[in-house]
Amino acid sequence: MNKIRKGDTVQVLAGNDRGKKGEVHSVSPKNATVVVAGINLIKKHQKRTGNVRTQSGIIEREGPIRLANVALVCKNCGKPTRVGFGADGDRKARKCKKCGQFID
Repeated sequence: MNKIRKGDTVQVLAGNDRGKKGEVHSVSPKNATVVVAGINLIKKHQKRTGNVRTQSGIIEREGPIRLANVALVCKNCGKPTRVGFGADGDRKARKCKKCGQFID
């Protein structure tokens, strides 16, 4: 079970965007990376490819960030926190380590 999922709000802990918060667009567990909206913007120089209607020129988009450099922001206490797991009734759920409340 992943600690950070698509749609979660995370805060960046290291790098040029340290302290910024954003929503997760995608998670890649194999590469241990996450793409966050409006964070780690990179510029990609893209050529036009034939007659296909693709965007060409300099495109600004979000780049991946290592999972170790982001922390989940708890919905209950609003602080960046580590994530634990616990039994919420009959299912396994993510739990905030600071306030002890279930995130899911």
